[in-house]
Amino acid sequence: MTLNIKVIIPAFNEAKSIGKVIKHLPSYVNEIIVVNNNSTDETAKNAKQYGATVLTEINSGYGNACLKGVKYIEQQREKTDIVVFLDGDLSDYPEELTNIIAPIIEKDIDFVLGARVKHKREKGAMQPQQIFGNWLATFLMRLLYKSEFTDLGPFRAIKYETLQALKMQDPTYGWTVEMQLKILKKKYRYHEVPVKYRNRIGVSKVSGTLKGSIFAGVKILTWILKYSFK
Repeated sequence: MTLNIKVIIPAFNEAKSIGKVIKHLPSYVNEIIVVNNNSTDETAKNAKQYGATVLTEINSGYGNACLKGVKYIEQQREKTDIVVFLDGDLSDYPEELTNIIAPIIEKDIDFVLGARVKHKREKGAMQPQQIFGNWLATFLMRLLYKSEFTDLGPFRAIKYETLQALKMQDPTYGWTVEMQLKILKKKYRYHEVPVKYRNRIGVSKVSGTLKGSIFAGVKILTWILKYSFK
């Protein structure tokens, strides 16, 4: 059976890396959707040159960019089977998409997370605040929801029908944890695949600044605690 696989890449000022990300995605991907989120560089131009569909989202925020891509897919007539999300900074290895989607295809898993495990991580690829934040978030998820997640990584794949059922809404960096919490609450089948992770091209908009790190941390903890009282 031939599957229709779409990739959504939220991008803010990723002109130096976006072409490399697109280039290294497997050729069987049906469509690569780059959502240009108020970039001031040539992110959109470079993405188009490498054959991506480029959308514009004027409302800043990681979740807003992801939601724009999802809405675009919803409007297509052709049925989408799997949606993959990854960042546009080349910190992920796009060629590992095959490993990410394998549990969905082979074992009928609903959601697969690329886990940035320590032994596959390049030195310095994750900042101390990221490592601690991931540990705290996944610890709370284990404590409150009996979760087996070990990471909140951006490289992830999900059945399109599952994605629709989650009714995603967070406009900012709470998007990733919102997805995982809803997977847990709705008891969908999930799986983690260890992935390689390297230093990104450019400066992180989240972990690269104290303000960004604090904001992301607050959003993540808010989602976890909010869901624990539902």
